[in-house]
Amino acid sequence: PWMVSLVVHMVMIIILALITFHVGRKQETLIVSEPIYAEKLGDQILDDVLQSPESMNMDVTNPALALDSKQVDNPLATPPKLDESFLNATTAVSDLPAPTLGLALNGRDAGGKTALLKAYGGTATTEESIQLALKWLKKNQNPDGSWSLTGPFSEGAGVDNKVAATAMGLLAFQGNGHTHLKGEYKTVVKKGWDALLKMQNADGLFLSGGESYNPHHLLYAQAQATIAICEAYGMSKDTAFKAPAQKSIDFAHKAQAPEGGWRYEPRIDSDTSVTGWYVMALQTARMAGLEVQSQAEDNVMKFLDSVGHENQSRYSYKVGQESTLTMTAEGLLCRQYLGWKHADERLKRGVDYLLANPISYGGGDDVNVYYWYYATQVCHHMDGPEWNKWNMSLKQEVPKHQVKTGAEAGSWDPSADRWGPHGGRLFTTCLSVYMLESYYRHNFRLK
Repeated sequence: PWMVSLVVHMVMIIILALITFHVGRKQETLIVSEPIYAEKLGDQILDDVLQSPESMNMDVTNPALALDSKQVDNPLATPPKLDESFLNATTAVSDLPAPTLGLALNGRDAGGKTALLKAYGGTATTEESIQLALKWLKKNQNPDGSWSLTGPFSEGAGVDNKVAATAMGLLAFQGNGHTHLKGEYKTVVKKGWDALLKMQNADGLFLSGGESYNPHHLLYAQAQATIAICEAYGMSKDTAFKAPAQKSIDFAHKAQAPEGGWRYEPRIDSDTSVTGWYVMALQTARMAGLEVQSQAEDNVMKFLDSVGHENQSRYSYKVGQESTLTMTAEGLLCRQYLGWKHADERLKRGVDYLLANPISYGGGDDVNVYYWYYATQVCHHMDGPEWNKWNMSLKQEVPKHQVKTGAEAGSWDPSADRWGPHGGRLFTTCLSVYMLESYYRHNFRLK
């Protein structure tokens, strides 16, 4: 009798275990099949996805989730604070310790990404949104490796510029940790760089031929390509990129206007919009260990003084014009990179202005991805309550408004955006991706 009882109970236990396992797997499938946005994800974000991707029916060997095998010892620990001297214009790059160079970009690697996402509020939703966008970008890459602002997708820009489009596409992949040497999209990135490097001339200027249709695009595109190539060198340390990257920075030095900034043509006039891209280019060069002239950054400070308003807490597009929300965000980011600290009252007042105008898809001038792109970076470098407040709308609204089905799944519709008709679908999509990558795009915080 006791043997019969033992067998019966063992069979019952096995049956119950199988039923429990089946129900559990069914519940896990429901988690990924239902659209869930940021405020509903809560603390599950990394515990259930990045730490245990198999619990969300994800392949743990998927290169999009693990770009390399190197992981941090404690992936949920707050990332270390880096020495920010490499961003100080008074410090020569040649004087910096070798281990410092490139560290600002290594938060995009698998282990660093996990830690930074957890520390700064990224979610499963933000990461899934990025992956969907990268698939869209891959689908719309031209056969020669370039991208276009005008198509083949719907609602492209009115005027093409392959330098700008290709640089923006590459920045989206690189921001997620992909290079021409590693990652699920390394072939896509390699094709993109094969195309863009062919566009660079002996002076370091990138030209595709389309610039003749709109000369206003020339230095915008050049700055974007400079950021991209400096990132590529800093992330990969591939020596094939060092000389082209340094040439692009040398061109930036030569193209700076007497006013201290940059505009549409080399050495002619300055505006805050183009200047902001160039400040980012110079700082990316420093992150990568390239030579940057400190005088160039000193001159930018003088230009910013000339377009500053309300004790330098707000900024205008050009000298003599009124300040705007977008130019304030761009000007404040420049100030952060050029030395302003968190405690600076001018910076704090400016950030309060940005926080009063969070990400909103309400329509009209409220939809302004270009403004959000710069304001996201400013608030991210502030960290603390400022970043937490800004991130509440970022992690919710940006993924929520991504196209989820149809031919343009993974992109963002530019039609409602203030600058969408000018930049088109690729422009709007890439800026949206950069915002969602902000949690780990740069592995440091400006104090």
